[in-house]
Amino acid sequence: MNRYIPNQHGAWAMLVLPFLCGMSLSGASWLHIPLFLCWLTMYLFSFPLLLWIKTGRSERYRQPTLLYGGLLLPLLGIVVWMEPQLLWYGVALLLFFIPNMYFARARNERALLNDVLAIAMFCSFIYPVAYMGQELNWRMTSQLFVMLVLYFCGTAVYVKTMIREKNNPFYYRLSVGYHVIILVLAGWWHLWLFVPTTLLLLRSIMLPQRQLRTRTVGMIELGGACIVGSVFVLLPIIL
Repeated sequence: MNRYIPNQHGAWAMLVLPFLCGMSLSGASWLHIPLFLCWLTMYLFSFPLLLWIKTGRSERYRQPTLLYGGLLLPLLGIVVWMEPQLLWYGVALLLFFIPNMYFARARNERALLNDVLAIAMFCSFIYPVAYMGQELNWRMTSQLFVMLVLYFCGTAVYVKTMIREKNNPFYYRLSVGYHVIILVLAGWWHLWLFVPTTLLLLRSIMLPQRQLRTRTVGMIELGGACIVGSVFVLLPIIL
């Protein structure tokens, strides 16, 4: 099943949070159901495809790629039929996906630049979700997009200090400094963001000093994503 089910736990938060934030901004609509199914299937399709590109093992990854590709095509047709303008969003996604394929081919998909590009691509989903809703506030949508990108980029740097760059002082300083900047920006932006960004800063300072298992790191980040995500989702309602 590891050929079919992605094991990148952080990606699931990036898959869901922009969707929930977009619905919170514009209101839920039945159109969001096929849109999210299309988005989910697109992610599931990209998982074996990138592994196929990375390893060249067509016999292992051809079947899940074809399966998800077969499911994706009719969903894409439904979404474009409902809203033809989203075809341009699909073109933009493809442009973002090309570097992901390059990094996969180079077996360097853990590169920080690749993480940032993937984060921007995931978080951009807030725009079509807000567009398909009942009301559209481009200014607030863009603000939440920036908040999501900043949060997930900070998470990407922090996780490296916990696992792959655990003994690298440069990444530790980068992570702490980044979260200090985010805390200042959050306090200036919306006071509601001050508490979750303070917690994120504290975890970036304290936890790299501890010997935590990878699963524990993932569970802590899942809890952090729930806290930050709740604030992001509630922010349009509060304001």
